[in-house]
Amino acid sequence: MRLLLAILLTLAPMAANAATCRDLVHENTSFTLCEVALGEDLRLFHTGPDGIYGSFNRLNAALEAEGKTLGFAMNAGMYHRDLAPVGLYLEDGKETSGIVTSDGPGNFGLLPNGVFCIGESFRVIESRAYKANPPDCRFASQSGPMLVIDGELHPKFLAASDSLYVRNGVGVTETGDRAVFAISNDAVNFHSFARLFRDALGLPNALYFDGSISRLYAPELDRHDGGFPMGPIVGTVIPQG
Repeated sequence: MRLLLAILLTLAPMAANAATCRDLVHENTSFTLCEVALGEDLRLFHTGPDGIYGSFNRLNAALEAEGKTLGFAMNAGMYHRDLAPVGLYLEDGKETSGIVTSDGPGNFGLLPNGVFCIGESFRVIESRAYKANPPDCRFASQSGPMLVIDGELHPKFLAASDSLYVRNGVGVTETGDRAVFAISNDAVNFHSFARLFRDALGLPNALYFDGSISRLYAPELDRHDGGFPMGPIVGTVIPQG
């Protein structure tokens, strides 16, 4: 018994330092999920010493110089043609793009939109609430629309919508101790994607990151999506094995 306990205690820190990725089928639709626990080294990335990262490969090359690598990663918010973030972007305590709270065209302007915050806890916060009372975030990325707001789906989503894309986003637990990142492996509408977070995962708040260009890096699943250069990236950092 003592030997078994010693083995479990030895393995526990390893499990706490790596995101867990898995596939899930919900309502006949395939998704891939990566779950991150509070205490893991989860960061947002955009620009390094040599310019905008733009890809998982360039980001991994930069981390390699520090003896580290990505545990998992995905695109983490909308961006302009020059790859600059749309809306609020905060990296390691430094704000490089301000929050936008007005409505507008496209998915980002489909209010309410929100902010994913990495601080003492994980939070998904409606953008106007964030502006009124900014929390202490080390990293933050604004995107939109919100998918789930205090347990309710975004009021403008239609169950029968024919706007179908591969989509990705993030949801957080009520206590903020876990963040679950999801990407659809099939084309889905907003209503279906939001139901994944609310109904299958039981997460009270969730935020849409993007669609059609959505990509995932999950080496434990042998997955490395390619595509056009991207703006903000979210991912865990772990020591090289």
